[in-house]
Amino acid sequence: MGNAEYDEDSSSMKGESRRKHTVEIPPAQPFFKSLKNTVKETLFPDDPLRQFKNQPPRKKFILGLQYFFPIFEWGPRYTLDFFKSDLIAGITIASLAIPQGISYAKLANLPPILGLYSSFVPPLVYAVMGSSRDLAVGTVAVASLLIGSMLGDEVNPTDNPTLYLQLALTATFFAGVFEAALGIFRLGFIVDFLSHATIVGFMGGAATVVILQQLKGILGLDHFTQSTDIVSVLRSVFTQTHEWRWQSAVLGFCFLFYLLAARFFSQKRPRFFWVSAMAPLSSVILGTILVYFTHAENHGVQVIGELKKGLNPVSITDLSFGGSYLSTAIKTGIVTGVVSLAEGIAVGRSFAMYKNYNIDGNKEMIAFGMMNIVGSCTSCYLTTGPFSRSAVNFNAGCKTAVSNIVMAVAVMVTLLVLTPLFHYTPLVVLSSIIVAAMLGLIDYNAAIHLWHVDKFDFLVCMSAYFGVVFASVEIGLVIAVALSLLRVLLYVSRPRTLVLGNIPDSKIYRNVEQYPNTDTVGGVLILDLGAPIYFTNASYLRERISRWIDDEEDKLKSSGETLQYVILDMGAVGNIDTSGISMLEEVKKNLDRRDLKVGLFNLTKIFCN
Repeated sequence: MGNAEYDEDSSSMKGESRRKHTVEIPPAQPFFKSLKNTVKETLFPDDPLRQFKNQPPRKKFILGLQYFFPIFEWGPRYTLDFFKSDLIAGITIASLAIPQGISYAKLANLPPILGLYSSFVPPLVYAVMGSSRDLAVGTVAVASLLIGSMLGDEVNPTDNPTLYLQLALTATFFAGVFEAALGIFRLGFIVDFLSHATIVGFMGGAATVVILQQLKGILGLDHFTQSTDIVSVLRSVFTQTHEWRWQSAVLGFCFLFYLLAARFFSQKRPRFFWVSAMAPLSSVILGTILVYFTHAENHGVQVIGELKKGLNPVSITDLSFGGSYLSTAIKTGIVTGVVSLAEGIAVGRSFAMYKNYNIDGNKEMIAFGMMNIVGSCTSCYLTTGPFSRSAVNFNAGCKTAVSNIVMAVAVMVTLLVLTPLFHYTPLVVLSSIIVAAMLGLIDYNAAIHLWHVDKFDFLVCMSAYFGVVFASVEIGLVIAVALSLLRVLLYVSRPRTLVLGNIPDSKIYRNVEQYPNTDTVGGVLILDLGAPIYFTNASYLRERISRWIDDEEDKLKSSGETLQYVILDMGAVGNIDTSGISMLEEVKKNLDRRDLKVGLFNLTKIFCN
């Protein structure tokens, strides 16, 4: 390989001398060693096996147990003070989980009781396997909407409720398998392709669609479109004006006003966070009492009806792994699994940052996957860590995942004793609860921030939003992900190249466009190549370098000078493949034909790799 030489100006040292340093270039690494390092950095950047080094077998077993079941790590340090805080937080989030669970199950076109089932078993699984102290597990509106729209396109939940339920449980199983596989095989970086802009737009669009669909419950309509796009929904609403029920609408808007007022009060006075947290359950109680004593169900106000009493029945025999709808269940499971993972991990990391601790994304994926696999076998549909419930858990002062256990126990008591009390709960109250929750997901401030910071991100955000609102949830998600991938490809295939100039009275070289006062060296063109050189960008860089040279020669002709040297700063080129090497050889031959000399600078990163 040879040696690399560079001069150091030591004018500040005695003697005003210049010293020449010879740096030996490291030998090339063997292929398999290089491949091993690449795989390790890609799949194991956090080096999870480091804690097992030089440990006796018994200690390794304990560490392995704690890795997959974090409760064994923090459990021995659990105290009574922690339990007091978790007890309050668990009861608080249970008051939110019960009405939300029933509401979101209706949104997914599933029996309301499944919403309660899904708030019992999955939180217990997460409490054992999850690494977040603040995440409160349960069903979410966006995943419920996805299940309802994707499965509803294939099977009508009203005409064939048994098959529809089987597909929902099967989709939940495949979502769990997919999530767990991502965690086990350390492939969590796939979820990172859902950028922040994508999530903001997608969540906002889904929230808008969910809000519009609640017009069915608020207006008391019996027949409603299965489509989720805004045109179909509004057509369904305004072609049935003769079916609107004013009693239901008045009740719905009153409870919606109450829910929004409670949230506004809690935001202004954070000490009273429990007012907003208790508002959904108190709405259910007040609505149920009102309907019971006024017999409003006989005057156009629809009610839930009978809910089965008892704990989750085993549903493993209801999972369907054959038939013509298997592909639909798999597709629904993968899409909803990715979306729920993105939401759950983002929420968990946000609250972990507030409390200054770390959560392992891959362990979270395994935990989410296992709770959905177990949940699909116990009559639960897709669950994750919703923001609203986790925010209440955080504000209530939770200390550990025991708050999820307390919530699950509260739901268990409800399933065993209190389900008959929900018979007269009006559906319009559930619709109001969903609308109030969804309004918080339309983050217009984030969209405005994207506009000011990055116009392309804003375009991705708006594409996701309008794709969901005017087409469908799946199309909106595909459009947003496709635009995000396009941006990644553009970054890789069209890296930025810069002309460097010398900042006066220094030895620093910077972009001449960013620093207009820089001095150029006569007859010398210095170019900064801003990315690794691969087959995807080699041709572009060759053409761009040639164009820079042509531009520089045209500029020098006017002053009577000639270009003599072209220097390529390779400091940002962390790697180069054979296509990149061929490109540099072509550039060298082209410059030789034009009697120009070329120099490569800052090659250390390439040789080290």
